[in-house]
Amino acid sequence: MEKELEQINQVYNLATEFLVNYSFQILGAIVILIIGLVIAGKLAKITSNLCERRGIDVTLSRFIGSSVRIIVVAMVAIVALGKLGISVTPFVAAIGALTFGVSLAAQGLISNYGAGFNIIIGRPFVVGDTISVCGVSGQVTEVKLGQTRLINEDKVIITIPNKHIIGEILHNSHGCTLVEASIGVAYDSDMDQVMGLIRQAITGVEGVVDGEQATIGIEDFGDSSINVGFRYKVETAQLFQTRYAVNHAIYEAFKGAGVQIPFPQREVRLLNTATD
Repeated sequence: MEKELEQINQVYNLATEFLVNYSFQILGAIVILIIGLVIAGKLAKITSNLCERRGIDVTLSRFIGSSVRIIVVAMVAIVALGKLGISVTPFVAAIGALTFGVSLAAQGLISNYGAGFNIIIGRPFVVGDTISVCGVSGQVTEVKLGQTRLINEDKVIITIPNKHIIGEILHNSHGCTLVEASIGVAYDSDMDQVMGLIRQAITGVEGVVDGEQATIGIEDFGDSSINVGFRYKVETAQLFQTRYAVNHAIYEAFKGAGVQIPFPQREVRLLNTATD
């Protein structure tokens, strides 16, 4: 029991001595760290807002702001460690060795970060663009160093690792989606009237982007109908809703004008093979 009390007393004395000798250094380091974190956050926000006001897109502005914050926090941490009398040289060497080991074990993660850096600097797309890549499509909501996030009309969030974007064929329609469709009409239809009705229907639907510039023409000649193709742009956030509304408007326009949408037809001939 006496030994335990003696050990407790030694620990108490060591703690008291440490607090007496280093209390001001510890308090100063904590104050420096807190002030540094606050300043880093404010500088990051100011930098990001300044970049946006200068016309730099949101993705690159956020990246620059985050970089400024990381740099300031690192500098503050070095100052705080120096306040405690701790040399940062061994830490730098240890971080270098640790980085080498981690890089071998996390090549996939590093590849994502490298690809994300290329995306942010090269800007093949930015937040708000509509892209199609790796068999998926949607509107870009966030671009990070490791991943890119999309969202489609069904509010499904799609997360793509950046290494799967760099080097792939990328389709960027800049906030809109191109709809391609066709409809068959009877061979005796007035094609000028048909194309005029389609254009009128497309233009009258909310969500279509510049319906007057829609491309409409004869796509091909089918067995039972002339197939008229039409292409128009819609806002990605209302893709299917607008597409269905356009189809309904075209159907009602054809119905009101008496334009026939023929059923598939086949001509069957019976040959008399009877012999005398």
